[in-house]
Amino acid sequence: MNKQQIEAGMSLILEGLEVDLTDHNFARTPERYAKFLEELYAPPDTSWPVFEEKYTDIVVMRGHVFWTLCPHHMIPVKLQATVAYLPGGNVIGASKLIRMIHDVNRYPMTQEKLTNEIARKVRALTELTSLGEAVLLCGEHGCFQMRGVKSHEASMVTYRFTGRFQEDGELQHRFMELAKL
Repeated sequence: MNKQQIEAGMSLILEGLEVDLTDHNFARTPERYAKFLEELYAPPDTSWPVFEEKYTDIVVMRGHVFWTLCPHHMIPVKLQATVAYLPGGNVIGASKLIRMIHDVNRYPMTQEKLTNEIARKVRALTELTSLGEAVLLCGEHGCFQMRGVKSHEASMVTYRFTGRFQEDGELQHRFMELAKL
């Protein structure tokens, strides 16, 4: 992330809005915006231990809220994630599923791409022993709440099933039931 370029870009945006950059309310805005993006997309701790465990049922992490920016408008998107996998001999440390989401969320991307990337990352983290992954993202998109259609209550849902989750309708149903508890 190039903070100097981000600050220069934000200065140009503010100038385009005809904001007085010497006004004390805006004097540090470019710096603050660069810091905001740095915090939003900061790389997490990537020490992800995998544990050998004879657990064979669904492992689910649900209700994790995180933010990104819409790549089309650079407007905030609030996302809630539910992620599951079927262990095939290894399990991931509980907090690692959340850290993994933040590792995937490194720059603005569509919700669809983020959903696919999270599923791919879970498979990679379980050292390819997972028998299947399920990802459900529910997004509140500022781009359709604040502008355009101005739909304040709408949300967008994306999901991705891989492996046994993709093949087994009962497993999909169990995941969706667990996701809404």
